[in-house]
Amino acid sequence: MSQFVVSARKYRPTRFEDVVGQQHVALTLKNALATDHVAHAFLFCGPRGVGKTTCARILAKILNCENRTKDNEACNECSSCKAFQDDASWNIFELDAASNNSVDDIRTLVEQVRVPPQRGAFKVYIIDEVHMLSQSAFNAFLKTLEEPPPYAIFILATTEKHKIIPTILSRCQTFDFRRISVADMVLHLKSICEKEGIKAEEDALHIIAQKADGALRDSLSIFDRITSFSNKEIRYEDVIENLNILDYDYYFQLTDALMAEDAPAILNLFDQILSKGFEPEVFLLGLAEHLRNILVCKDEATLALLEVGDSLTERYRRQAVLAPSAFLLTALNLANDCDINMKMARHKRLHVEMALLKMCYINRAVSATAVPEKKTADLSSPAQKPVQTSPSGQAGNAKPVSAVPAGSAEKPATVPPPAPPVVHSNAAELTGEAMSNLKTELRLGLKRADKISLRLEDFEEAVAVEDARHAALESRLNLENAQEEWTAYAEANSSPTLRQAMLEAKLHLEEKTLVALLGLSMHRGLIQEELAQLLDTLRSRLHEPGLKVRLKIDEAKAAEIQASSQANKPLTVKEKLDKMVEVNPLVSDLLERFDLKLDE
Repeated sequence: MSQFVVSARKYRPTRFEDVVGQQHVALTLKNALATDHVAHAFLFCGPRGVGKTTCARILAKILNCENRTKDNEACNECSSCKAFQDDASWNIFELDAASNNSVDDIRTLVEQVRVPPQRGAFKVYIIDEVHMLSQSAFNAFLKTLEEPPPYAIFILATTEKHKIIPTILSRCQTFDFRRISVADMVLHLKSICEKEGIKAEEDALHIIAQKADGALRDSLSIFDRITSFSNKEIRYEDVIENLNILDYDYYFQLTDALMAEDAPAILNLFDQILSKGFEPEVFLLGLAEHLRNILVCKDEATLALLEVGDSLTERYRRQAVLAPSAFLLTALNLANDCDINMKMARHKRLHVEMALLKMCYINRAVSATAVPEKKTADLSSPAQKPVQTSPSGQAGNAKPVSAVPAGSAEKPATVPPPAPPVVHSNAAELTGEAMSNLKTELRLGLKRADKISLRLEDFEEAVAVEDARHAALESRLNLENAQEEWTAYAEANSSPTLRQAMLEAKLHLEEKTLVALLGLSMHRGLIQEELAQLLDTLRSRLHEPGLKVRLKIDEAKAAEIQASSQANKPLTVKEKLDKMVEVNPLVSDLLERFDLKLDE
């Protein structure tokens, strides 16, 4: 039989200082041991694979160690430590609450607690997945957990703290374990590679750590799988192939094509990705993550948020220099909208392709919304002030400003770069079209000083007028359109019950509130669960961000449904007889003549 031991067991920490990513827990427990302030009950909470049971075992071993070190760690040499390492300790008990969750199991545990340890100072009970205990088992455990014997210590571990009753929580010292960061996982994997003599690329280890999603045990399981696949040499290509992960290089190529407005290359690249078996949803999430990473690299202050290797970090920084912030923000917004509406899309490939084509022409759309230059009629007149505009604010984009003195031919006059910040001294100088373009640019996130500098207080009145005009032109909110979009959402939904509830609703409009009258409270509950997604869709389709939806029960329809259900209710034998007597009174005489009675 093979003697192979998985890395999660082989390299399981045996001291608090070896625990990965949970220094706040380790330090608190070591200080409690140093000051002899160890509680009788602990509750370790956190996601899977972050070290809850490991810390419980380390604490149990230290409590029974006969020769603790100066830094309050177990000596690993005394008889108690050796017995623990050989799984032969009589003072440390591990129970799985998932399979021992009844009242009888807890009663057996309580009986064991009454017996003092034959050797050592403490009996430690580690109960894993304690949230699986039944309500009766919890209640049977309360008294013992609150006032155990002085030699008994309980360590409860759970991944679902919210399922534990408050009376148990109040009797325990609670420690919340964090997800392991990617950086800590990579360092731990590197140390294992050094011990095992494995060559590993840093980017490959980063992929493994990201795939583990904060669980160190999962990362070690993936590490063992990749090691078996690659034969002691872990390469980036092997990892992405084995884990079926889309290569970063595709996203770098796609971003370059987006900025170059190369639509054919974008569509061909997306087709290659789909041909490799990746779903459109997976690609879209990866693209959004890629754009977010580029945006993070725009500033040194946020560079620490990037969880990739050094070589990839350098590639991100180079692409961040070429990608404008406005492009990244708009592309992220488009990717987010595409992800939100993906659920309702029937043709998912076309849905993603449309989003990519919109991203392809972001730079052109931004250029089209630039504020046009203001040409002054007479620079010599002190009453008029020239208004200079520099919509892009980038080097090389400053354009000549024409000055036309009165009574002379037009003579261009250039302003040397860099152009000063633009300050519009009067809102009236901007035309309605210029104001619209300006507002569009502001909505795209171009409120930076090197793009355009405005004294917004001068535009409050003009902006209010423009907002009202745009609201009147852009909004599609009316009862007919609302009914159409409501029906389209219902028919696209996969739940037949929800579809029926929405189609049977009667709609009417009260200003910007869409009121849906329903016949059953059950229908209101179904639509209420879907209300957030429904509201986002209606606001987007009707171009009305202030739209609200209110669900009401139609009392008349509810009474009609109740009456209908009562009418269709099967009659009892007595009710049938009464109906017969009502139709034909002679039936009553027949009953009396023959002394007939109904069976009870």
